[in-house]
Amino acid sequence: MSATVAFTTLGCRLNQADTAVLQTLLEARGFQTVPLDAAPDVVVVNTCTVTARAELSDKRAIRRAARLSPHGRVVVTGCWAQTNPGEVAALGGVDLVVGNADKPRLPDLLADLTTRGARRVEVSDIAGARIDATPPRAVAEGRARAFLKIQDGCQHRCAFCIVPLARGASRSLPQDVVEEHVRALVVAGHPEVVLTGVDLGHYGADLLPRTSLAALLARLTKIDGLRWLRLSSLLPAYFTEEVLEIVTASPVIAPHFHVPLQSGSERVLRAMRRPYTVAMYRGLVERLTAAIPRLGLGADVIVGFPGETDADFAETVALVQSLPFSYLHVFPYSARRGTEAAQRASRIPAATAAERGRRLRDLAAGKNRRFREGMLGRAEAVLVLEARDRATGDLVGLTGNYMEVTFAGPDRLRRRLARVRVTAVEAAATRGSLENE
Repeated sequence: MSATVAFTTLGCRLNQADTAVLQTLLEARGFQTVPLDAAPDVVVVNTCTVTARAELSDKRAIRRAARLSPHGRVVVTGCWAQTNPGEVAALGGVDLVVGNADKPRLPDLLADLTTRGARRVEVSDIAGARIDATPPRAVAEGRARAFLKIQDGCQHRCAFCIVPLARGASRSLPQDVVEEHVRALVVAGHPEVVLTGVDLGHYGADLLPRTSLAALLARLTKIDGLRWLRLSSLLPAYFTEEVLEIVTASPVIAPHFHVPLQSGSERVLRAMRRPYTVAMYRGLVERLTAAIPRLGLGADVIVGFPGETDADFAETVALVQSLPFSYLHVFPYSARRGTEAAQRASRIPAATAAERGRRLRDLAAGKNRRFREGMLGRAEAVLVLEARDRATGDLVGLTGNYMEVTFAGPDRLRRRLARVRVTAVEAAATRGSLENE
């Protein structure tokens, strides 16, 4: 009987893509993937370290893995394992700690762990990491959308960000390999592929010969059967003329972009060492929205960055109010050991940061509702997700511009494309009806 493995993934889409590769590697060695509550022989917890709250979630996930699989092995990998391996190893129930650079070695490390039995820490210097070319698990079963990592690491050194220490230098998957992976995912039944990366716009700068994200997109948009190619996150400076031409003209590029903002204050952006200005950000958004009707637009915003004044926050509010965001991800600043901002003394009281976060989330909720109301009466192509809506039992479809809509329909539509007319917008949900198939 084959050994069983379960996966718990925290954090970003990049981690989801990494978990898919780990699953591929372990299944090739005879492991059978099962749910966590099936008491598997091995549980792999893929962690995040971007905030203190993320690390609390990591700890809860590790404890849960040890509790649900008391006789199994608990493996902890990901960004928290990379940056704090000693702290992770000290947690009860952890058998193996694996760094980000060591993830491709996991099958061999598990075999060795079974033989030797002792707890181990396998965390290499991330500076020497290479991007793994293992093809993703090309099976549509269980997930409608496929996440493909094409780039890892980051060349920037933003004052608040721990990610370069956790992920290393920017590195890219060769174009031929990316195209081969996307084709395989489409053949396996994935109409949508999400390209992920830490610094996605830097794609190709490290390759020989040097290439670019625009050149890659030009190749991928020609793949037959690919309905949507979605970009996970892209900094404003990476929207070159070549990229803009492709993303505004190709029907294969999903009409949805996540463009990190972090602050609407020029002074705070400089303190954060962000590689763009407010004017650059505004100009890009205005150009995108003029070219793409009903664009889905998201952003990350940090509140309470050291030294952020009431005036700085007011500038952020004003900018958010003026731009057509469909959603925001709002985070209170979280000091990360080893980053520049963590050394600054001008900390913002937690209560102040919490209040600023509440105000921005309220503002974002209103903008999201207006965005969804703008879709009323429209018939849209949706990718039907694998899980039904918990509250209603209806199917859930995701539009190209990243709006979820629930509607009644048969199970056979899951992980397929359908056409749905938007019929109602509520505070926390958007309803629709299935058009004739």
